[in-house]
Amino acid sequence: MITLTNDPIPLPLLITGVAGVAGYNALDYFRMRYPGQVIGIRQEDNWRLSIDDVVGCDAENRIRLLDLFERYQFRSVLNCAGNCALRACELDTRLAWRTNVEGLINLLSIIIERDVRLVHLSIDLVYAGRDGGDYLEGDPTDPVTVYGKTMAKAEQLIADWMPSACILRISLPMGISFNGHAGAIDWIQSRFKKGRPATLYFDEVRTPTYVCCLNRVYERILGTDLAGLYHAGGPLKLSLYEIAQIINRVGGYDPDLLMGCPRLDAGPIPPRAGNVTMDSTALAKFMGNEMMDAWPFDPALIPTDRHWHYGRAGNPGSPEWLAEALYVNPRFTNSSSPEFDKIRSCIG
Repeated sequence: MITLTNDPIPLPLLITGVAGVAGYNALDYFRMRYPGQVIGIRQEDNWRLSIDDVVGCDAENRIRLLDLFERYQFRSVLNCAGNCALRACELDTRLAWRTNVEGLINLLSIIIERDVRLVHLSIDLVYAGRDGGDYLEGDPTDPVTVYGKTMAKAEQLIADWMPSACILRISLPMGISFNGHAGAIDWIQSRFKKGRPATLYFDEVRTPTYVCCLNRVYERILGTDLAGLYHAGGPLKLSLYEIAQIINRVGGYDPDLLMGCPRLDAGPIPPRAGNVTMDSTALAKFMGNEMMDAWPFDPALIPTDRHWHYGRAGNPGSPEWLAEALYVNPRFTNSSSPEFDKIRSCIG
């Protein structure tokens, strides 16, 4: 389990992309850790995300972004920005490029001449997943989606322009979303809550990770000069169908609502990756201890077959159990943890 770092991070800290699951939960964590020293940015038109310490700023607007740097004098950036809506990116490649590449170009052009620590989040979908997974950092990228292609381009820009930065490829960040239906857990749960079916794939395999584990990784790396590209996936490999089984079973939802199919039956848009599981040994060695706990933390919640979620003996499941077991690592659900209030809000 990751413990809190004692190494100071350069402050103030800017967190971009706070509308996404990774950025939203990182903002909450770092605000509690460093009060008054953390600012998040969201798209100007995302007025629903109007909370303390969040500023409306399109990363594509260089003048506005530069103004924020002049105002706050950021010394660290956790770049969580990126449009991960697969279908939207396929249908509007210009939108994907503007959000995932042009915004980063503006950010780099501002910080490259400053003393700023950059940690950038990329994604496992820079791989196609044709090769059986367990990808290492040096394996060539071959994305099948526009989203993956733009994220791979962003990685290359950082490697070329700012090699002192650290790039972390994450998988599915498992935590709450600000609007209640983004991210893996919230989207699947929102279907089941409304009595609607959800179809997930047997052969798209990921390495999901609790956001609370990821937050501690970000903090540790922000306080170091670690540079280059590292995989930051969890230790457990799960298909999207298995992830949905867990959410269905733990949340106590109708098991008949879960459908499964091979990804080739999903249709042409968006194309689906296969087994994009990552080997995160290199980062684990740097961390010096067990890097991240498995999601789910409890081994009893790992499906054993495609009908596993029908078994309800002993515990029928509930949204409360889901919040306590799946949104937040159970190791961190105590009153002294920065995640304690967040899990209460999930249940409430």
